[in-house]
Amino acid sequence: MLKVKDIMTSEVFVLYATQTLELVRSLMRIKHVRHVPIVDADNTFVGLMTHRDLLAQTISHLAEVDESEQEYLDSHIHIMNIMKTDVVTADPEMTACSAISLLLDNKYGCLPVVSDGKLVGIVTEADFLNLTLELLRKTDSSCV
Repeated sequence: MLKVKDIMTSEVFVLYATQTLELVRSLMRIKHVRHVPIVDADNTFVGLMTHRDLLAQTISHLAEVDESEQEYLDSHIHIMNIMKTDVVTADPEMTACSAISLLLDNKYGCLPVVSDGKLVGIVTEADFLNLTLELLRKTDSSCV
C-alpha cells in the first residue's frame, strides 16, 4: 500500500511567520513553488502560504500600482498576518488514496506532511500527477 511518505517532497522550502510577503513572493517566483509551509524555529508547522493567498494580497494592476510600490508594501506585511493556520495536514503514514481524497474533496492543492507537530514534507497535486505518469508509463508502452 502506497503511503504519503513514499511520494511526498521531503526537501521543502519553508519560511517563518515573522518574515514578509516580499520574501514569499520571491521564493515562489525563484523556486517555482505555489505552496510555502510556515514553521517556527523548531520546525513545528504553524501555517501555510499559497500562491492564491499571495494573489489575494496583491494590489491590482488596475489600481496603477507599480512593481516597486508593491514590493514596498509586501516588505511591510508579515506572513503571520496573512497565512492560513487552520490547515489540514497529512501524516507520513497516511495512504496515498486517503490523501488524494482529501485533496479532491476539499479542492486543496497540497497537504503539508506533519509528524509529531514537525513538518517532514509536503505532498502536492504535482506529486500525484508524477506518480500517475510513472504508473502509466509502466503499464502503457505508448505513454511517453
